[in-house]
Amino acid sequence: MQPPAHQISTCPACGRALEETSGGGLGCMVCLLRVGIGGEGDLSQDQDAFESDEHFGIYEIDRREDGGLYELGHGGMGATYRATDTTLQRKVALKIIRLGTAAGSAEARERFLREARAAATLRHENIATVFQFGIREETGQLFYAMELIQGETLEERVRRAGPLDIRTTISIAQELTDALIAAEKRGVIHRDLKPANLMLVSPEDEVSEKGATPVATGLWPVPGIRAMNRWNWTAHRAVGTTSKPTVKIIDFGLAKALHAPADPAHRTHHGFAGTPAFASPEQFENSALDVRSDIYSLGATLWFALTGKTPFTGRSVEEIRHAQSGNRRTLPLEQLKAAHVPHRLRSLLKSMLAIEPAARPGTHELAAQLQRCADEVSGARRKRVALAAAAILVLGVFVFLVYESRQTGHRLVATTLTASIPEKSVAVLPFENLSRDPDNAYLAEGVQEEILTQLAKIADLKVISRTSTQQYQSKPANLSGIAKQLGVASILEGSVQKAADQVRVNVQLINAQSDSHLWAETYDRKLTDIFGVESEIAKAIAESLQAKLTVREQQALAVKPTNNPEAYDAYLRGLAFEGRPAYSAELAEKPIGFYERAVQLDPNFASAWARLCHHHALIYSNYDATPGRRAAAKRALDNAQKLEPNSPETLLALGYFQSLVLRDNESSKATFGRVSKMLPGSCEALKALARLARTEGHWDQSVAYFDQALTSDPRNVNLLLHAALTYAWLRQFPAALKLYDRVLDITPNEPDVMAAKACIYQAQGNLQEAARLLSGINEQTPSGDTFQIKITQLRLERNYGEAVRLLQARQAQFHFESQYVNGWNQVWLAFMQRLAGDAAGAKVTAEHASNTLEQLYNHQPDNAMLAALLSQAYAAIGEKDSALKLAERAIMLSPRAKDAMNGPTREETLALIQTILRENDRAISTLTKLLETPYNSWIYAEASITPALLRLDPFWDPLRGDPAFQKLCEEK
Repeated sequence: MQPPAHQISTCPACGRALEETSGGGLGCMVCLLRVGIGGEGDLSQDQDAFESDEHFGIYEIDRREDGGLYELGHGGMGATYRATDTTLQRKVALKIIRLGTAAGSAEARERFLREARAAATLRHENIATVFQFGIREETGQLFYAMELIQGETLEERVRRAGPLDIRTTISIAQELTDALIAAEKRGVIHRDLKPANLMLVSPEDEVSEKGATPVATGLWPVPGIRAMNRWNWTAHRAVGTTSKPTVKIIDFGLAKALHAPADPAHRTHHGFAGTPAFASPEQFENSALDVRSDIYSLGATLWFALTGKTPFTGRSVEEIRHAQSGNRRTLPLEQLKAAHVPHRLRSLLKSMLAIEPAARPGTHELAAQLQRCADEVSGARRKRVALAAAAILVLGVFVFLVYESRQTGHRLVATTLTASIPEKSVAVLPFENLSRDPDNAYLAEGVQEEILTQLAKIADLKVISRTSTQQYQSKPANLSGIAKQLGVASILEGSVQKAADQVRVNVQLINAQSDSHLWAETYDRKLTDIFGVESEIAKAIAESLQAKLTVREQQALAVKPTNNPEAYDAYLRGLAFEGRPAYSAELAEKPIGFYERAVQLDPNFASAWARLCHHHALIYSNYDATPGRRAAAKRALDNAQKLEPNSPETLLALGYFQSLVLRDNESSKATFGRVSKMLPGSCEALKALARLARTEGHWDQSVAYFDQALTSDPRNVNLLLHAALTYAWLRQFPAALKLYDRVLDITPNEPDVMAAKACIYQAQGNLQEAARLLSGINEQTPSGDTFQIKITQLRLERNYGEAVRLLQARQAQFHFESQYVNGWNQVWLAFMQRLAGDAAGAKVTAEHASNTLEQLYNHQPDNAMLAALLSQAYAAIGEKDSALKLAERAIMLSPRAKDAMNGPTREETLALIQTILRENDRAISTLTKLLETPYNSWIYAEASITPALLRLDPFWDPLRGDPAFQKLCEEK
């Protein structure tokens, strides 16, 4: 690092190179980094404690070829081993707290659990994931399992190959800033951000197991185990490649909730928590910390990445503290200048290392400044590349002429795109709203959706849905990375600006790999003449990508949806609202109002009539199966068919009406089949066909349809969720969890997805993991399924009092407009009150529920879902005959022969009622069939019933004494 290699002195303790300290002498930075984390503990006693039994819950510690435990590292709190998750058959890093610490200090045990819980709340692509934490009952040892990261640490990389180049450092800083933003939202800080806690995983090195470095949280590496495949960074810089490593933060083991008071017990060696060389001044004072402490540590880490040195050094904690915040504090900026760090980046690092937290940039400001640094470096590089390219061009022409003179007829054709990404493929990113009025955002969303609708009509073009692109920014920095994630060659960016009756639409089509503009255009139109813009843009994209348009496709693109600007404005508002989640009947009604306004203004607006039919059909199927709703859907469909009977929009509406209202699966399959040919770039028809296959019990075919749709649209969250749900109902839980994790990679910490995962763990009997996932979800979430899963968790834990409290609080908070949802909540409350021993209160609540639901049922006597819910209210009251009769009617209305997905749901209701009313033999018979059937569970939301749920759920307690039931509880 500082002197030439042949002059380097080594540390007698660890063998690492000695470096010059601020005092002028030499010191070992590695040993200095150990100061403050207590890495000298003897772990032999701990290993002896479980040498003969390497199982910790579902995790089994791996062994090396010599038979020894596969240790990855150790520190003052404990050791980390490579282990296997025996349930999911995946490798993990298993951190085990030292036996002496765990047994002798309740404070240490509590600290370990607190730190693990904090880490477990984080889900981000640049943060190593914590899977589970627990206590080994036999020894009282605490442990937690985390993602096994392959690669090398930033510290190892710099010590092995020297400082990083400017571009790579900025790229790493941007990824780390994104991670800090995500952690800040969760109220978590790291407290020990440093090069040793940052793993670099290169694109080329995502690794063979033998050539990998699995790294564990907060532990020093065991000498000799880091034999790994090295990524040739120097070679990559020499050829000018843009390939960069992915960085992951490990060891949130020192994380602590934001704004928590300082805890004197939360310390390590010398009463200090963290690593002094990278710690913020406020950490030395043991003050309450926030994300700005991590920003300081990030600044020190980037300094090390660029120079191989730390900004402040010393032989002890006190020396480092004095250098960092003493009266003569001076940042050695000459180190950055020697490394040719640009002025803008030097200024940013200086602000990140400010003594006062308030003087440091916040996370979002830091992200913006890093982007400016990246733009500055890229601009300078482009100038150098242009000069080099000119020289290469002259040389290339010369070589070509010589080559041609000697050998003719030989040509080498190179492609810039990989075979897996078709050249004629495009993703439309969210359009930016440049209007001064934020209420005009709907216009940008609607224009984007209409462009996608037009592009989907072109068979020669692969188009990614709005669902897959809506999580990206309007003008992101990393276009090539986004294109790779979406599997496309080109990206369309755009903006919409509305002022009075004028609209400006800016668009640019970009080759994502080369970052070159293929086409750009600005459309200035009056609002009365905005209708044709989307079709013009679609045609221009097809032309730029050399996609062939058939005569029918040209005709379809030429059709104007309406000539009424106000009607089109209402239509675009409806499209924009469709992209938002609808958690209730009230929210699902919102687009209907916009489409009704559109057809009121222009009765000949066929696309608006089609959308109106689709939404009425959805509400009929899910919330309101009344004759009036059915008639509204039919009227809208009739008008669409009268105007444009063969348009894909009208046929989509027809398919949904046939499947959701008429329950005519055969006809709807034929209709959706036609639509899939007319809209080859849309996954809508494939998704509908997959759901129909589920309804008919063709589960394998359903999975195949979802797989086909996801192949062309891999980040479509809606598709991923439906596919995951299908696997969950099939009880193929590992496959479902994998898909849910893909969704969480796209939308980190999404409560409904975390709850869906928790539901699967409940079905597997892993209540601890389910509780961890549910712990960070607001109890008053508007999603009914998520709330139900939380109530199920409390019921499985037999915490009836808390379940009753939450149900009563939800009832008081929401004042449900939907009588059905109100009745649902009352039925669940009555059940929880029964389990809690409040029979009188349960009966009163159940009577309220029956009064509410009877009013609905009188108007919807053929609604199987409503009949099933009302039968449960009767069972809670004790009206045996009415309950059984209505439960059997629900089965008759929706038999599994006609609806393989929801028919067994009514049978599940019958089993519960039979159990409540002590019809034990009949209940066991019903449950026996359900255990062999995939279906949409009413009781368990996202998973079909399992033996584990039968064992855990108090609903089935009346059956426990029966040997036949005990046999059902056995895992197959």
